[in-house]
Amino acid sequence: MTVELGWIDVRPAPAGSPAIGTLGPEGTSSEQAARLLRTRLPDGPSIVLRATYEQSVQDLRSGTVRHVVVANAYRDIHHFYMADDIALAGVFVMDTPLYGIARRADGGVLSDRPSVVTHPSPRPLVDQLLPPGYRLRDVATADSTSQAALAVAERRYDLALTTEPAAARHGLRFISRLRPIRMVWSVFVRS
Repeated sequence: MTVELGWIDVRPAPAGSPAIGTLGPEGTSSEQAARLLRTRLPDGPSIVLRATYEQSVQDLRSGTVRHVVVANAYRDIHHFYMADDIALAGVFVMDTPLYGIARRADGGVLSDRPSVVTHPSPRPLVDQLLPPGYRLRDVATADSTSQAALAVAERRYDLALTTEPAAARHGLRFISRLRPIRMVWSVFVRS
């Protein structure tokens, strides 16, 4: 369940495509945040999903999108705040879709020392959500929680820290409790 907690009006963006850019692929928390922003903008703009936030910002610079939504937990968000050709246009607070640790639904016996893949930002949730009895062999990173889910679906890792939409999209089932992350989201436009 997505909970919208607060909103600061987004200032108008300069001309360009009315699209909203953010981190993909489908199933990311960022996509859900972009969907919420879409309800606040005229004309119901389309959403363009990219493999990285940096690619979305390049789309902003080129005029392919008019707004970019970035999670404030993103470790490199400071680059966007410091850039002189883009500007912060607004912020809002929104709970993410539920996060949990998931495995392939068709998987066999799971080792007590599984590998896990996650986006770097929610990495602390791995330790919070890992069920008792498991000790991680290694923790790998992916560019998004949706890509983490895909990596497990493709059998490259045993477990993924991912969201409900991404788990459903890739046929994973959760082995842990689920929880949202209360997140601040930044909206950038060209300056």
